[in-house]
Amino acid sequence: MNFGSDNTSAVAPRIMEAIQAANEGHARPYGGDALTPVVEARIRDIFEAPEARVFLVTSGTAANALSCALLTRPWEAIFCHRNAHIEEDECGAPEFFTDGAKLVLVEGEDAKMEPQALRDKIRHTGAAIHNIKRGMVSITNATEFGTVYTVDEVKALCDVAREFDLPVHMDGARFANAVVRLGCSPADLTWKAGVDVLSFGGTKNGCMGVEAVVVFDPARAQEFEIRRKRSGQLMSKHRYLAAQMMAYLYGDLWLLLARQANAMARKLADGLASLPEVRMLHPTQANAVFVAMPRHLHQKLHDHGAYYYFWPFDQDLEGDAEEVLSARLVCSWSTTTPEIETFLGLLDWVAPARSLPEAPRSLAPQEAEPDPAQHEGSR
Repeated sequence: MNFGSDNTSAVAPRIMEAIQAANEGHARPYGGDALTPVVEARIRDIFEAPEARVFLVTSGTAANALSCALLTRPWEAIFCHRNAHIEEDECGAPEFFTDGAKLVLVEGEDAKMEPQALRDKIRHTGAAIHNIKRGMVSITNATEFGTVYTVDEVKALCDVAREFDLPVHMDGARFANAVVRLGCSPADLTWKAGVDVLSFGGTKNGCMGVEAVVVFDPARAQEFEIRRKRSGQLMSKHRYLAAQMMAYLYGDLWLLLARQANAMARKLADGLASLPEVRMLHPTQANAVFVAMPRHLHQKLHDHGAYYYFWPFDQDLEGDAEEVLSARLVCSWSTTTPEIETFLGLLDWVAPARSLPEAPRSLAPQEAEPDPAQHEGSR
């Protein structure tokens, strides 16, 4: 019953097999291997963007920070939500890689920027020589609170950015979860809506450690290529990044993995919402569930082996049993129905608490749930 984060899950078996398959013989370094151009072409095809350039990096922080550096100068602002990942969880990496750009924070419920709030913030930035100048907009989709911007909502924010001639970046660490939720095409949610650069996530959705930066305007590509090398993100044994991404994309495995994570989060959210002592904090639209409940329920869950984070982190299991504490529970591609049922059973004060089942040998989804690990052909 581990709901700590989707990046605590194992690597999806087909992706691990692809890494092993790539570990044969010799291959040219720094992207000169045979797999890399195939991966780049596949991503261009998925996004219906034949002119786009694709760059693989090792982490979401690198993808976001380098994207910001590409679109912003040191004296400019990066407009993002107050709870964006680049604001709360990247240790100043965007500011560091941009040589000093400033994050300007925009309000909005459920971690989603509202167009008018963004417009007002941009309008009141950079009025005089003394002020930071307008630089770019960054949208997180899915958001840090597990909500999803629709295609129209992304377009509305991009339209605001265009009013001020600003480029737009999308932090898509959980982009697959957003696409599955909406049932839209990747193109509709990105460049067709006005997004210039996408951080396309893999690590949180079953990969070992790979993200793709998709630069939709090829004129910007050479600068990104230089920045990637200068930052230490041009991996020498690049074939291992390409192997992961190839397996991830082949047969739409990336969507199958995200669909499982979203389905498990929906099942968990529905069960929690039915309990009288539990309050839902944000809509569950992707693979994260945010709840508030009394400390004694958290204690019971932790005593029986459940693992998840309090949100915010500065809350403690010790104290008044009735005090309400908030938490985040994240489902991954490997979350199973029995895990959800056991977790919910521990909160059911009518039925007797069930003992934890033996840990399954495989982390693959079970029974009626889709089984992405068995999807054919991921090499």
